[in-house]
Amino acid sequence: MANQNKIEQWFESRKSRKKDLKANHLWKGVCSGDRFELSKAITLIESANHQDRVEASKLLKKCISSKKSSWRIGITGVPGVGKSTFIESFGKIILEKGLKLAVLAIDPSSSISGGSILGDKTRMDWLSNQENVFIRPTPSGLNLGGVAKHTRESILLCEAAGYDVILIETVGVGQSETLVHSMVDFFLLLMLAGAGDDLQGIKRGIMEMADALVITKADGENLTKAKLARTQYASALHLFPPKENEWIVPALVTSSIENNGLEEVWKNISDFFTKYQAEGCIQLNRSRQELLIMNQHVSELWFSKMENDKKYKVELERLTQLVISGKLNGYMAAEELAKSLIANPS
Repeated sequence: MANQNKIEQWFESRKSRKKDLKANHLWKGVCSGDRFELSKAITLIESANHQDRVEASKLLKKCISSKKSSWRIGITGVPGVGKSTFIESFGKIILEKGLKLAVLAIDPSSSISGGSILGDKTRMDWLSNQENVFIRPTPSGLNLGGVAKHTRESILLCEAAGYDVILIETVGVGQSETLVHSMVDFFLLLMLAGAGDDLQGIKRGIMEMADALVITKADGENLTKAKLARTQYASALHLFPPKENEWIVPALVTSSIENNGLEEVWKNISDFFTKYQAEGCIQLNRSRQELLIMNQHVSELWFSKMENDKKYKVELERLTQLVISGKLNGYMAAEELAKSLIANPS
């Protein structure tokens, strides 16, 4: 009898969970600013379950129709630069302005186990306990750019929940990290002073994308080095081609421990949004980003469809063997495969 009751309780909890993950139910909670419901909504869009994907699609359509917006700010930097510490201190500045803050912190995942640390909440101890703050650590998995697959959708949900500023913290700097630039309005690059080579191996392309360059940990004995680094970076930035929107990228110094320079960072960001929202540049940039997403997703859907197609698998195997044997190179095989798919669509 006891076991029967446990089974019935389990079924009831499953029914309750399914109800909780319905788009209409979650939408009410998200719109009311309920952080627990927002967390469940993000869990829903991250799910690979077919039924969950259906509900997630309904929920995202509601987000788009709500027409709410925010300041979307990407934060990246070399490992050890203190991204989470910077966000903890910078978040206080944002809250003092009477704004609500969401932080989507992308944690590194192991390429072997797929596990991630998910420790950002512990590194942002004060911020995570504030009523007007929502922090969501999400494992990056193996996705290009170190940005979790559904971060874009999480941004929409946070906007619908009424968050004014959304910070997206990435796992670090590298060629793949530039993906964060395709989903934000303002791109903040954090750097260290006195960490070996002045440019620290930072790719030229990443520096060109930055809307502000901030040298962190400018305190104590490191203050002089930080100021020197700012001068060097400012000179380097002048060598880059001007931005399309003619924004002049500042090089700034900050200390999260001493709370120095953070107001200046906020002023630059505020000036950026004030200027370019009025000129329509922010909306134009977002439209371009959405078109990029559309093209990327079409490619993903097409490839996913082909992977399950028998004709495709047979032809791919045939061409694979020709490449291995040296009778075709990779480009020739790809072109032949494309011609075959066009001539014999499923």
